[in-house]
Amino acid sequence: MSSGAPGGEYANAPLPEHLTVAGWRVALIVASFNIALPGFLNGAQTGLALGFWPAALAAFLAGLILCGGACLTAWTSVRTRLTTYLLIQRSFGRWGAALVNIVVAIVHYCWFGVNVSFFAGAIVALVGQGYAIPGDFTAFVIAGSVLMIVSTIYGFRALDRLALVAVPLLGVILATVAILAVRRYGVELAPADKPPVPMSFGIALSAIVGGNMLTVAAMPDLSRYIRSARGAVSSMILSFPVATPLLVIAAALPALATGETDIMKLVTMLGFGLPVLLILILSIWTINAANLYSASLSMSATFPGVREWAFICIGGTVGGSFAVMGIIDSFVPFLLFLGILIPPIAAIYVIDAFITFRECDAGESIAALPPVRWPAVLTWLGSITVALGMERLGLTLTTVPMIDATIIATAAYLAVIRRRAAPPATPEGLSATG
Repeated sequence: MSSGAPGGEYANAPLPEHLTVAGWRVALIVASFNIALPGFLNGAQTGLALGFWPAALAAFLAGLILCGGACLTAWTSVRTRLTTYLLIQRSFGRWGAALVNIVVAIVHYCWFGVNVSFFAGAIVALVGQGYAIPGDFTAFVIAGSVLMIVSTIYGFRALDRLALVAVPLLGVILATVAILAVRRYGVELAPADKPPVPMSFGIALSAIVGGNMLTVAAMPDLSRYIRSARGAVSSMILSFPVATPLLVIAAALPALATGETDIMKLVTMLGFGLPVLLILILSIWTINAANLYSASLSMSATFPGVREWAFICIGGTVGGSFAVMGIIDSFVPFLLFLGILIPPIAAIYVIDAFITFRECDAGESIAALPPVRWPAVLTWLGSITVALGMERLGLTLTTVPMIDATIIATAAYLAVIRRRAAPPATPEGLSATG
C-alpha cells in the first residue's frame, strides 16, 4: 500500500477507487501498531498506579475513544481518498501545514528517542547476562542511533518487510512474559504502595490515548485504501478496542506481580536468554526505522530542496539526544503532551471535511490552496495553549486533558467557521437585496 512518497501512492491526488481493499486488512495493520515496547511501559506504569481493574477499565475506555476518533478520520479519508498530508494542507494552508509537519516530525523524533532508550536497555541487559560488550547506556544509545540512521537510509525496504515478522514475535514475547510472571509470582490486583509514576484515572486514560493519537491523526494514509465507509468503521472497531486493552493487561499483570516496569529486566528475571533479547532489539530497530522514514517524508514534502537522507540523519541525532537526556524518564508527561498536541489537528481536518469542503470535489478542494488558513492555525495553537494552561493550573472540563483539548479545539473551530460563513448583517429596515 505504499510507495516512496509521503502517504504512499497518489500522494498529491485522490486515490482511485480500483486500488481500494477490504477493511479487515487495514484493521490488522492498525492493531499491530499497538504491539510496541512503549505501550508495554505505559501499561505497566498504569497498572502500578491504578491497580489491575481500574487500569483495564482505562484501557477499555481508551480503546473506545481511539476507535471513535479513528472512525472519524477514516471516514474522512474514505470520502476524500486524500492522504493525511493533503487533508492537513487543505485545512491549514500550504505553510500552515508545513508548521504542522515540523511538529509531527519532532514527535517522531521523540518516539525515536523513547525506542532507542529501549534498544540501549536491551544491550545493558545483555551485559548483565555476562556478554562482554564494552560501553554504557549512553554509548549504546549513540551506537544504536547511528546503526538505525544508516539502515534507514540504505535498507528501509528490507527493515519494513522484517517488521512483518518482528511485530508478531514481539506480541508473543509480551504475552509469554505476562503468563510466566503470573505463574511464578501470582496474581496481584491492588495498586503499588509507591508507584514509579503516580497518576489519577483521568491522567492514565489521557496517557494511553496520547500514546496512540499520532496513529489516529495519520490514519488517512492507511484508511483511504478501505473500500467503503462501513468497512472503515468496522476496521477501527476490530483494532483499537481489542488491541489497546490486551496490551495494557499484558503489561499490568507482570508489573503488579513483580513491581517491575522495565521489559528488559522482566525478560532477564524470567530466565529468557539471548534469542529473546535479540528479537526485542530487532523489533525496536524496525519501529525506529519507520519513525525516521515517516518523519523524513514529512520534512521532505515541507522542504523539497533538502534531500531525504539529511532529515534521516537529523532525526536520528535529535532522537538520540532525547534518549541521552532521559526522555524515557518523562514518558507519561510526553504522552500527556501528545494527547493535547495531536487531537486538535485531526478535529480540524475532520470538521472541514464535514462542513467546509462537504460539497467540494476532493481533487478540486486541493487545487488552489492559500499559504495559510488562519482559522485552523490559530485554533490549533490556541487550543494547545488553553489546554496546557488549564492542566498547569489544575483546571479541567472532563478530568482527561486529551478530551479537554479536543473539546476546546472543536468548539472554537466550529464557532470560527460558522461565523465566517454567516451572511453579513443587514441594516434594519433594508431588504437583503438592497
